[in-house]
Amino acid sequence: MQSPTDKSETSWLPWLAWATGAVFFFYAWILRVSPSVIVDELMAELAVGGAIVGHLSALYFYGYSGMQLPVGLLIDRYGPRRLITAAAAICALGAAGFASSDSLTGLSIARFFIGAGAAFSLMGAIHIAARWLPSARFAMLSGLAMMVGMAGGVFGQAPVSLAVESYGWRSTLMGISLVGALIAVCAWLTVRDRPIGKPASRGLFAGLKPVLREPQNWLNAVAGLGATGPLLGFGALWGVPYLQTALSLERPEAAGLASLVLVGWGVGAPSFGWVSDRLNRRREPFQVGIVICTVSLTALIWQLPESKIAVGALCFVVGLGGSSCIVNFAFAKGHNPAERSATAIGFINGIVTGAGALFQPAIGAVLDWMWDGTLREGARVYDAADYRPALSLMLIALVIAWFTARKLREPSG
Repeated sequence: MQSPTDKSETSWLPWLAWATGAVFFFYAWILRVSPSVIVDELMAELAVGGAIVGHLSALYFYGYSGMQLPVGLLIDRYGPRRLITAAAAICALGAAGFASSDSLTGLSIARFFIGAGAAFSLMGAIHIAARWLPSARFAMLSGLAMMVGMAGGVFGQAPVSLAVESYGWRSTLMGISLVGALIAVCAWLTVRDRPIGKPASRGLFAGLKPVLREPQNWLNAVAGLGATGPLLGFGALWGVPYLQTALSLERPEAAGLASLVLVGWGVGAPSFGWVSDRLNRRREPFQVGIVICTVSLTALIWQLPESKIAVGALCFVVGLGGSSCIVNFAFAKGHNPAERSATAIGFINGIVTGAGALFQPAIGAVLDWMWDGTLREGARVYDAADYRPALSLMLIALVIAWFTARKLREPSG
């Protein structure tokens, strides 16, 4: 029988803890997309091209994706409280380091540690939802956490772009770093390691082999990687300079349009999660979303409208369709026992978010290959025709994602 204290902690505190993880993901997304509004400054200050800037931005994903499996193992074994607190502090220190560094090496190290710390954000929120909150709401709660993160991505583009114009990119990022310290304090106050009566995992690597041996986990990861490509390749980096070039826009306006990919994702993730929970089906909503994303991204790349309203609508629909991959977490939860849920989700999310590490530098490399040698204030200038084949890498990945999703088995729970 629960004591009053137990009942209190199992009623409101888990929701507050989940909210803290979601806010941390909001912050992580601000840091994730911030390079998209300082591409020209980075190319000019470092005297480099798109490939190098793409690699610098992608170092976030090297840290983030590389840490996903360790994050899952650590959370399953030790619980999320100390881990989320320390991770938020690492993000804050990394942002401060990025803001104060003058060398490519220093910027790269700081960017990597930002990503490594951010790896605990969504994973923390999802773990809390899986272990503390009603199972019937899991996909929707995962989607809501994603929606909060997308709001951070939107904030990290147009509003941060305006701040960069007013205060400079270094001062802006230094201010953003202070938010991470506040999140770390909130995490320590609200997050608990596990529900009352739930034991810790027996060993750090106990669940790793079964997770890696499950074929559905691999299929889930590959499908999710392809579906996430437009969000992380277009919405988080190259969409802003592409729209600036193709539509002759100022950077804040282009950032506002590109951020609608994130708005669509934020609206779509809880919606697809809700539909998936209501239908108790995962595969069909996922495949429908991939088709929607593919069609709208094709139009955005190869048939770009002149109307900014139409472009904004296409950006929104790209994000809306891509957000269907939120069911990846429900697949992971259904295909793996509860004691291995964080490990499985970490493994899958590590590959899924690897889309950023894959597409951001790959798109930059194709742009450099297409470049005609034009410079403006020290930054390389690409035209719209250069962007089309580069961005089409994401269309190929979406087709692969759809065929891979067909092989996914509906989870039993």
